[in-house]
Amino acid sequence: MTAPRFVEDYLGYLLGQANHALYKDFDSHVRAAGLSSIEWRVLATLHDGDPLTVSRLAEEVLAKQPTVTKLVQRMSDQGWVVLQADPGDQRRTLVVATAAGKRLVRPLVEKARTQEATMLRALAGPEKAALKKLLAKLARG
Repeated sequence: MTAPRFVEDYLGYLLGQANHALYKDFDSHVRAAGLSSIEWRVLATLHDGDPLTVSRLAEEVLAKQPTVTKLVQRMSDQGWVVLQADPGDQRRTLVVATAAGKRLVRPLVEKARTQEATMLRALAGPEKAALKKLLAKLARG
Protein backbone atom coordinates (compact mmCIF):
# COMPACT_ATOMS: atom_id res chain seq x y z
CA MET A 1 0.00 0.00 0.00
CA THR A 2 1.36 3.38 -0.97
CA ALA A 3 1.48 6.13 1.63
CA PRO A 4 -0.60 9.20 0.81
CA ARG A 5 1.23 12.08 -0.79
CA PHE A 6 2.23 14.78 1.68
CA VAL A 7 -0.35 17.28 0.38
CA GLU A 8 -3.20 14.79 0.68
CA ASP A 9 -2.82 14.79 4.46
CA TYR A 10 -1.37 18.27 5.07
CA LEU A 11 -3.72 20.59 6.96
CA GLY A 12 -2.70 23.72 5.05
CA TYR A 13 -3.34 22.02 1.73
CA LEU A 14 -6.67 20.57 2.86
CA LEU A 15 -7.83 23.94 4.22
CA GLY A 16 -6.77 25.64 1.00
CA GLN A 17 -8.59 23.07 -1.09
CA ALA A 18 -11.72 23.41 1.04
CA ASN A 19 -11.54 27.20 0.76
CA HIS A 20 -11.16 26.94 -3.01
CA ALA A 21 -14.13 24.56 -3.25
CA LEU A 22 -16.27 26.94 -1.21
CA TYR A 23 -15.37 30.11 -3.12
CA LYS A 24 -14.50 28.97 -6.64
CA ASP A 25 -17.88 30.02 -8.04
CA PHE A 26 -18.56 32.76 -5.51
CA ASP A 27 -15.92 35.14 -6.83
CA SER A 28 -17.96 35.77 -9.97
CA HIS A 29 -20.84 37.03 -7.80
CA VAL A 30 -18.47 39.35 -5.93
CA ARG A 31 -17.11 40.76 -9.20
CA ALA A 32 -20.63 41.11 -10.64
CA ALA A 33 -21.51 43.24 -7.60
CA GLY A 34 -18.57 45.51 -8.46
CA LEU A 35 -16.40 44.44 -5.55
CA SER A 36 -12.92 43.00 -5.24
CA SER A 37 -12.46 40.01 -2.94
CA ILE A 38 -10.96 42.17 -0.20
CA GLU A 39 -13.79 44.72 -0.48
CA TRP A 40 -16.20 41.81 -0.11
CA ARG A 41 -14.36 40.61 3.01
CA VAL A 42 -14.43 44.11 4.51
CA LEU A 43 -18.15 44.60 3.92
CA ALA A 44 -19.00 41.05 5.01
CA THR A 45 -17.07 41.66 8.23
CA LEU A 46 -18.70 45.02 8.95
CA HIS A 47 -22.26 44.55 7.71
CA ASP A 48 -23.72 43.10 10.91
CA GLY A 49 -21.23 44.01 13.61
CA ASP A 50 -19.85 46.85 15.63
CA PRO A 51 -17.43 49.40 14.16
CA LEU A 52 -13.87 48.08 14.01
CA THR A 53 -10.53 49.81 14.17
CA VAL A 54 -8.54 49.66 10.96
CA SER A 55 -6.00 47.37 12.63
CA ARG A 56 -8.67 44.94 13.88
CA LEU A 57 -10.37 45.00 10.48
CA ALA A 58 -7.05 44.19 8.81
CA GLU A 59 -6.66 41.17 11.10
CA GLU A 60 -10.17 39.95 10.35
CA VAL A 61 -9.89 40.30 6.56
CA LEU A 62 -6.42 38.77 6.52
CA ALA A 63 -4.65 41.80 5.06
CA LYS A 64 -1.92 44.21 6.07
CA GLN A 65 -2.95 47.36 7.90
CA PRO A 66 -1.52 49.80 5.30
CA THR A 67 -3.46 47.97 2.59
CA VAL A 68 -6.69 48.17 4.57
CA THR A 69 -6.08 51.83 5.45
CA LYS A 70 -5.92 52.71 1.74
CA LEU A 71 -8.78 50.38 0.89
CA VAL A 72 -11.23 51.78 3.43
CA GLN A 73 -10.45 55.30 2.27
CA ARG A 74 -11.43 54.29 -1.28
CA MET A 75 -14.48 52.47 0.05
CA SER A 76 -15.40 55.61 1.97
CA ASP A 77 -15.18 57.59 -1.26
CA GLN A 78 -17.57 55.02 -2.80
CA GLY A 79 -20.01 55.55 0.09
CA TRP A 80 -19.73 51.95 1.33
CA VAL A 81 -18.08 52.72 4.68
CA VAL A 82 -17.65 55.68 6.99
CA LEU A 83 -14.46 56.44 8.92
CA GLN A 84 -14.91 57.83 12.41
CA ALA A 85 -12.59 58.84 15.20
CA ASP A 86 -12.74 56.35 18.07
CA PRO A 87 -14.42 58.16 20.97
CA GLY A 88 -12.27 56.15 23.39
CA ASP A 89 -9.00 57.00 21.64
CA GLN A 90 -8.95 59.82 19.10
CA ARG A 91 -5.76 58.42 17.55
CA ARG A 92 -7.64 55.40 16.26
CA THR A 93 -10.05 55.28 13.35
CA LEU A 94 -13.18 53.17 13.37
CA VAL A 95 -14.69 51.78 10.19
CA VAL A 96 -18.47 51.41 9.88
CA ALA A 97 -20.48 50.01 6.97
CA THR A 98 -22.98 52.51 5.58
CA ALA A 99 -26.55 51.63 4.60
CA ALA A 100 -25.36 51.57 0.97
CA GLY A 101 -22.52 49.20 1.86
CA LYS A 102 -24.91 46.93 3.74
CA ARG A 103 -27.37 46.91 0.82
CA LEU A 104 -24.55 46.03 -1.56
CA VAL A 105 -23.22 43.14 0.51
CA ARG A 106 -26.52 41.68 1.80
CA PRO A 107 -27.26 39.56 -1.31
CA LEU A 108 -23.67 38.35 -1.34
CA VAL A 109 -23.91 37.28 2.30
CA GLU A 110 -27.06 35.32 1.46
CA LYS A 111 -25.33 33.73 -1.54
CA ALA A 112 -22.34 32.84 0.67
CA ARG A 113 -24.66 31.21 3.21
CA THR A 114 -26.35 29.22 0.45
CA GLN A 115 -23.03 28.05 -0.98
CA GLU A 116 -21.82 27.08 2.49
CA ALA A 117 -24.98 25.07 3.12
CA THR A 118 -24.56 23.32 -0.23
CA MET A 119 -20.97 22.42 0.52
CA LEU A 120 -21.78 21.19 4.03
CA ARG A 121 -24.62 18.95 2.83
CA ALA A 122 -22.17 16.05 2.88
CA LEU A 123 -21.82 16.39 6.67
CA ALA A 124 -24.29 15.47 9.41
CA GLY A 125 -25.48 18.27 11.70
CA PRO A 126 -23.08 17.43 14.55
CA GLU A 127 -20.19 17.17 12.07
CA LYS A 128 -20.95 20.65 10.71
CA ALA A 129 -20.96 22.13 14.20
CA ALA A 130 -17.78 20.25 15.16
CA LEU A 131 -15.99 21.36 11.97
CA LYS A 132 -16.79 25.01 12.59
CA LYS A 133 -15.84 24.75 16.26
CA LEU A 134 -12.51 23.09 15.45
CA LEU A 135 -11.69 25.57 12.69
CA ALA A 136 -12.46 28.50 15.01
CA LYS A 137 -10.22 26.93 17.65
CA LEU A 138 -7.36 26.55 15.17
CA ALA A 139 -7.84 30.13 13.93
CA ARG A 140 -7.55 31.49 17.46
CA GLY A 141 -4.23 29.68 17.82
